[in-house]
Amino acid sequence: MAHILIIDDDDASCRTLRLHFRAQAHQVEIAHSVDEGIQTGLGMMPLPEVIILDIQMPGRTGLEGLPDFTAHFPHAHIIMITAFHDMESTIQAMQNGADDYIHKPIDIDELDHAITRLMAQNISQEQMLETPSSANSDSTMVGHSRAMREVFKTIGLVARSPATVLITGESGTGKELVANAIHTSGDHPEGPFVAVNCAAVVETLLESDLFGHEKGAFTGAISKQPGKFELARGGAIFLDEIGELSPNMQAKLLRVLQEKEFTPVGGKHPVRTHVRVIAATNINFEERVKSGEFREDLFYRLQVVTIHLPPLRERKEDLLDLVRNLLDRINRELGRNVNQISMEVMNCFQEYDWPGNIRELENLLTKLVALSPGESITADLIPENLCTTLGFPPSDLENHLQGTTTSQATRQREERTLCSLQELEREHVLRVLDATGWHKGRSCEILGVSRPRLRRLIAQYNLEPNEP
Repeated sequence: MAHILIIDDDDASCRTLRLHFRAQAHQVEIAHSVDEGIQTGLGMMPLPEVIILDIQMPGRTGLEGLPDFTAHFPHAHIIMITAFHDMESTIQAMQNGADDYIHKPIDIDELDHAITRLMAQNISQEQMLETPSSANSDSTMVGHSRAMREVFKTIGLVARSPATVLITGESGTGKELVANAIHTSGDHPEGPFVAVNCAAVVETLLESDLFGHEKGAFTGAISKQPGKFELARGGAIFLDEIGELSPNMQAKLLRVLQEKEFTPVGGKHPVRTHVRVIAATNINFEERVKSGEFREDLFYRLQVVTIHLPPLRERKEDLLDLVRNLLDRINRELGRNVNQISMEVMNCFQEYDWPGNIRELENLLTKLVALSPGESITADLIPENLCTTLGFPPSDLENHLQGTTTSQATRQREERTLCSLQELEREHVLRVLDATGWHKGRSCEILGVSRPRLRRLIAQYNLEPNEP
């Protein structure tokens, strides 16, 4: 049995959770604000062992009240719940004392599992970390899928640790964004962040590029030059495609990780390094180790903490968030205002497997924004090999066979209803509401939003049930 305190301004949600936990013989108290929650918790005997804390509430938010809860209840496990799913709040929650972060509508099995796991671990809150600096908006990851929420939580837990981090995942999944988030959320976000693509520098120059060289060390070395490890002093160095290092460079990097020092090319004395190492790879390291292509001792040094990024095809629920984020940046970079996209295009995006992952999506959106004659991305701009479902609908096909010109068919496609990203959201919400007979609970489950969020969407878009 656990002593549980629930703080949420949604009274219905509180009552539901209280009934659920009391049925499991837990002692449960509820409150509807941060200040009320602190007073209620202090009145519990014994003090709460698990605190379920909503983020968005009237008055102080859960994130603002989190330090008070960790101060008053240092031995309680805190689970943050929210209908929002941005990376910054997840990292902030995990580093400011939270033990877990669960998205609304709450999956009761996930919540039960979290409580069971936390009660078994019995982790002291004193081991938790402080609030990090925010990442630059151009390098912020987005996504509300469970896999990405786990990535955000891990970043929050590891960022202020000096541990070496290995980021794995297919090419184009955003491994450098993870590395940047770890750095900017760490103890020295003001320090340099230096990225090196280990596969892009020829072997004969890579050692000099990483460790620097002395004047006269080799032909063309007309002056002393610092390497990337020296330039990253006081910050972080990101070694991308680390699996492509030669055996010679693997040995030199192992020395850096073990001894915290390196020797410039042509140098006589080692130089101490004060830099965090974050590495990334898209290869199967274990297979490389078994085949003898990669040193086992270096592999274990690199993977102190491992973060795996899922491919885009496994997190398609994040597509709309990604399209919004990428379009905003692409428009700023290109000086455009392409903020509309057809339903056909979004349906095509959902069907496509994205072998090139987010990088492929970004490159495609950049091309579409550049090619769009107006403010809309339409189906006729999509490459033919991207989506087999695009093409003439039956009526257009009949016209085409009867001699309709290609330009006329194109105009017909362009005349189809366009929807901005907001219009796409409005249509989706209305479709779900109509499909459930405007049952708010089932609609929230399908949309993945809380009841307050659904109410705001209905008001924002002036949605009404269809008359019978």
